[in-house]
Parts: sequence; C-alpha cells; structure tokens
Amino acid sequence: MDELTAAGIMDPDLRASYLECKRLNSLHGKTYYLATLLLPPAKRPFVHALYGFARYADEIVDDLASILTEEEKANSLKEWGDGVLADIRSGKSKDHVGSALVDTVKRFNIPIAHIEAFLNSMKMDLTITEYHSYEDLYEYVYGSAAVIGLQMVPILGTISKQSLTEANIAAEKLGTAFQLANFIRDVGEDLTRGRVYLPVTELQSHGVTREMLEERIVTPQIKNALKEQIQRVRSLQAEAKVGINLLRAESRACIEAASELYCGIVDEVEKIGYDIFNKRAKTSTARRLRVFITAYLKRL
Repeated sequence: MDELTAAGIMDPDLRASYLECKRLNSLHGKTYYLATLLLPPAKRPFVHALYGFARYADEIVDDLASILTEEEKANSLKEWGDGVLADIRSGKSKDHVGSALVDTVKRFNIPIAHIEAFLNSMKMDLTITEYHSYEDLYEYVYGSAAVIGLQMVPILGTISKQSLTEANIAAEKLGTAFQLANFIRDVGEDLTRGRVYLPVTELQSHGVTREMLEERIVTPQIKNALKEQIQRVRSLQAEAKVGINLLRAESRACIEAASELYCGIVDEVEKIGYDIFNKRAKTSTARRLRVFITAYLKRL
C-alpha cells in the first residue's frame, strides 16, 4: 500500500498536492526526507506537507531573488500566505502546495497561529539583515523553525495527553537547535544574501564585527564566536532529548535520526576547522547511512 492510501488520502487533487510536497522534500530536504522514511507510511505524507509549505515560502523569499525585486517578493509572499491562511480558515484549498497543508492542519488540529508565525518570519527575511541579541533573533527562529517542531508533535503523537506539554517544549528546543546549526554552517551563504543570523552582541563579545565576517577569513575571534554558538546548539539538543521519549514509539526513530544528523552539522563545522567561508560543513553519506540504519533497526 502506498503512503497516501495508507494515510487515507484518496482525493486525486489532494493526492497531487501531497505528491508535490513530497517532491519538494526529497529534492531540497535530503536529511529531513531520509529521517521521514523512518516513520510509518501513514504518517509520512503529513510531514511532507509541512516541509513542502515551508520550502515553497522559502523559494519566494530566496530562490526567486534573481527574478523578483524585494517589493515583488514581499507582495508574492503576502498574496500566497494570505491565500493559504484563508484556505485554512475555510477548510479547503486549490493551491498546488497549500492544499496538502490545509488538509494536514485540519486533520491534526494544528493551530493557525503556528502558520502565521512562520509566514511572519519569512516576511522578516525581506527586511531584516541582522539581529542585535539572541532574544531578537529568537522571534525569527521561533517562526522559522520552532513552530515546525510544534506542528510535528500532533502528527508524531505522544504517549499520553499529560506528556503533550513537555513534548511541545522539547520540540520547540530541538527545532531551534536545527535552525541555529544551519546558521552556523551557512554564515558565508547568508552574507552573500546580505544577512547575518549570529547575534551582534554575542559576536561583539568575542571582538567580531560584521566587517570581519565580510572579509571571510577565519580569525581566532570568529572561531571563538562560532564555538559559543555551537555550544548553544548542543545544549538545546541535550535539553530536548527527554521529549523524544514522550513521543509514540513508532515516531521516535525518525526524530532521533533527525536530531543526530541536523545537530551533527556542528560536528562537521569543527572538522573543517571552522572554515565556514571556504568549505561547506556536510554530513557524509557514510554517517547518514549509519544513523539511518541504526535508527531503522531500533524502530524494528
């Protein structure tokens, strides 16, 4: 039985939307997609829907940069986002990506506030180029990543209703850790887009300025600043670990694998000597397979 049928998704148009979200996930979210394969088939389409929605919004903000002006991107994001929110409120959609999201939100009673927070963070990317403090950055991180974890919890399921609150706290922390790990890896790429996601005050505490980052040379000061950011990722990952055990048994392997692979990005940053300007910290295929096989056997 295919995933969509296992999930009870039978409408042809709706199936097409879920398949588009799966395509976006497999194409752009290789680590995320690999971890999703550890879930029961009936759960996978809904995770694809969340990823597909997030990825499509990201395409409007970043991937269309060479085609659209900032004003055009802002208008496109607002028009599409407002349309999806309206569809969620009405409970139906004809959007080629939004249709799957609307169905997923409806099935699992996901708060529309999570979707609104995500779209707000995408909007922030169009106007904000740096964040003064971690508290300032967290508004962006909450909408761009933490809410993704919160949206996942009802799909993954928890062992009891009483464990839901603690599972949500852990999901928020783990989603944040994933995003911060990406920020560390992508400093050079983000600079090219005119953005810095490492808090200004924390960089300054190590004697790092934006001008130093723009020079793209790994100095002792930049290395120390990156070490501080890496420690935050590992702390959040450790704090979230207890929450994974509150998920339904069939969902744990997926999140354990995702945690090791996403947060493992910072291990790769260390391995390249923190040279995030000239090298891309990348999880090796061997490590991906090792993590996947270990998690798969554990699930069995």
